[in-house]
Amino acid sequence: MLKTGAGRLADSSRLPTALRAVLGYYADAGVFDYGSLTLKREIDERSERMISDVFELVEDALEDAFDRQRVSFEYDTKLVLPAQLTLGYVYRRARKETATDPVTDEIATGVPAVDETALSAGPSQDLTPREMVVRAEQVTRFSIEALIDGDMRDAINDDEFEDFQVDFEPDERRRVAEVAQSALESHLTDILDDLPPIVEETYARAADYSEAHQERDEYFRQCMQATEGGDESARRDIREEYKFADFEDEDVAALFSDAERDLSYLKTQYARVGVLYDGMLDLYRLAGLDIDDQFARAIVLSIIGAQIWLDDVDDYNDDRRDGQLTPVTAEYLLAPDDEAGYRRVVDITEQYLDLAKEYATVADSPLTGVAVEYIYRSGEPEVLPGKH
Repeated sequence: MLKTGAGRLADSSRLPTALRAVLGYYADAGVFDYGSLTLKREIDERSERMISDVFELVEDALEDAFDRQRVSFEYDTKLVLPAQLTLGYVYRRARKETATDPVTDEIATGVPAVDETALSAGPSQDLTPREMVVRAEQVTRFSIEALIDGDMRDAINDDEFEDFQVDFEPDERRRVAEVAQSALESHLTDILDDLPPIVEETYARAADYSEAHQERDEYFRQCMQATEGGDESARRDIREEYKFADFEDEDVAALFSDAERDLSYLKTQYARVGVLYDGMLDLYRLAGLDIDDQFARAIVLSIIGAQIWLDDVDDYNDDRRDGQLTPVTAEYLLAPDDEAGYRRVVDITEQYLDLAKEYATVADSPLTGVAVEYIYRSGEPEVLPGKH
């Protein structure tokens, strides 16, 4: 009865989405953790401080480049959520091990200690709760900067500069973007120089894997254009090379169960975004932190689901017009009609997010489970054609 009532409340549009997410996760998984809202607020506040610290580097560079005494800079990105969830995951674990709160008002800075054998031998078993928090904060600060840098780089490559916001009217928006991204890239290089080579190798390996997928973008655009023109061989290529593509790398394939490998678009979307977060989680592991495999799978699957449900759904009309192949545009190309396309997009998203919630529950990370529910309840599939 309680779960049924929670489900009804979760569907009420009059409640805040964050509360609906807590209730929806309870209705679905049987886990009620109102404290996740408090933890979320704490993580949001602390990560905002980290982001502000990152943007100070950019503002200093823009002041020099544009010869201005003061510059205010903002950049809108959703990509830092997995880093926030991982920080919350470590906070929760550390707090369970001690009666004294190991999280202090001051956020730890500096370069984290690294155990070069951690990926092969497992995490350190000797960290105190306070050491866990310190290292998690240090890695989160680095990860946030790296994720923003990567997102900026993609935006520049795509000639998309609307998210680079400054409080003056620049002569050239591209120059603002390039100065901002260059400042972060230079700072990240300095940090990596102070760390063992395995950190940069782990960071670069994930980026290279994702870049290899991006290099096929033009080919997929051609497939999409040909399919729009009625080419059945191109339609088959989208199915076989985009929707149901197999992993060429056996080590990467081994990360997933047989059931997971059956998920539509797993290979292409793992290369598009998922691998970057696997790489991020390996940085936490190199710092000696115990990141459970179930938690890692929850992060990777939820971020793929979020990419489809939030970004690709919202951008459907633009992507269709611009010839950009995504899981959403692909489904409408492959489906017999718009109604079937809509239904398939919803079904595929729910498969990813439901599995992510299951893993979050097994990993004892209700914050992640609630975040996955929040992703689902933040979607606006009604913007798609075919909904009745």
